[in-house]
Amino acid sequence: MDVTRIRIADYDYPLPQERIASHPCEPRDACKLLRVGEDGCASHHAFSELPSLLGDGTLLVCNNTRVINARIAMRKATGAAIEIFCLEPRFPADYDRAFAATGSCRWNCLVGNLKKWKGEPLVKHLSLPDGSEVTLEAGYITQLPGAGHEVEFSWTPAEATFATIIEAAGYIPIPPYLNRASEQADASDYQTVYSRIKGSVAAPTAGLHFTPALLEALQREGIERRELTLHVGAGTFQPVKSDEIGQHPMHTEVFSIDRALLSELLEALESGRTVAAVGTTTVRTLESLPFIGRRLSRGLPLHVDQWEAYDGDSFSTAEALQAIIRHMDDTGTDRLTASTAIMIAPGFRWRVVRRIVTNFHQPQSTLLLLVASFLQRHEDSPQPGMPPLWRRLYDEALACGYRFLSYGDAMLLT
Repeated sequence: MDVTRIRIADYDYPLPQERIASHPCEPRDACKLLRVGEDGCASHHAFSELPSLLGDGTLLVCNNTRVINARIAMRKATGAAIEIFCLEPRFPADYDRAFAATGSCRWNCLVGNLKKWKGEPLVKHLSLPDGSEVTLEAGYITQLPGAGHEVEFSWTPAEATFATIIEAAGYIPIPPYLNRASEQADASDYQTVYSRIKGSVAAPTAGLHFTPALLEALQREGIERRELTLHVGAGTFQPVKSDEIGQHPMHTEVFSIDRALLSELLEALESGRTVAAVGTTTVRTLESLPFIGRRLSRGLPLHVDQWEAYDGDSFSTAEALQAIIRHMDDTGTDRLTASTAIMIAPGFRWRVVRRIVTNFHQPQSTLLLLVASFLQRHEDSPQPGMPPLWRRLYDEALACGYRFLSYGDAMLLT
């Protein structure tokens, strides 16, 4: 099967605007959960039942990234509105150093109403939480590959960190398909309860259903929850515009994972313990790890290319994870940082993840391709003329009143 020849039109379905949830359930874990069992059959639950559905001994892995106030509304002296959407740091390029920067830093940004910005500095006056006043300036530097632009932010007095500046200057960038403006409630609604590491411009939305009470219930059920970090980029909303996915460029995202979790993943792999991923961002990280390990063995950069998983090479997942652990021991580090542009689509060989908690995704999206790939395990001998399992499940969810996309209901795929 040539994955690059997959037609994105085959992953379409009708999604009325009224089925797109504009706000989360209250409480969050009161949303619906469509469970797909090992036999491929669906059953209907509340998300609060997740601990009993996962089963004792499951290793549940979550993405602890935190969404930043990435959209900054500025105005020219003439009054023209310019919106700057911070995507990723440029100088310093490391997220931690960028947020700790004082005085100035540069970011790769999307710029709204760019044609009105002739390069003159944009000025915004801010009041910080400690009561101090700061003047923020944004200066246009240059266009970057793709749709991005390099923007320099500088501020006086210079003592405040950029983390403090962007928190005061910006607002949460909710997904465009919600078709509404950001609200004050989104500042908390669009964060997982376990978000800690700042850097995302979009939430890992499968995690939005968790509540403190549900986390306690997981612990009581003997389910161990662990965290990794992948900073979600704006590319997660990038539509597939080509007829075949081979012409679609996957976005790159940076992730980090600690040595203790790598050791647990290796133990789970060798003992047959179930690894469950909360969300597609966690899936992308976990399924990228074997290829990072193979790259380390070959002396290659720590970045997974888009089609690398389909090169036909046979290698041991356990040995690849061992290679990462050896590398970390040899370099005296307890945390691996790498990047991935991995494409997970039907034909992908799954190596780590055995269960997925996820939302219902947009038609013709790479996230829907990922779900279809995972469900393909149930379709070794599909009946002629029958729609694929992903489509049958989405049709059932639509018929049963499920809500879709970021603030919508969830699935548990086995």
